[in-house]
Amino acid sequence: MPGLEVPTWDPETAVLIGTILLEAIVLYVGYGGLERLFGPYLMRILVGGEASAQ
Repeated sequence: MPGLEVPTWDPETAVLIGTILLEAIVLYVGYGGLERLFGPYLMRILVGGEASAQ
């Protein structure tokens, strides 16, 4: 029946998708770590006063 074929996975496509997902995870964790380290300091500079470190 037309339209019911299951597409086959190209290995290059699978590697590309895996690479993009890995990059997204690394960026998410990296930027989260930077925000945790420098966030309170930058908030004190930008907003002034004492920023609460939650």
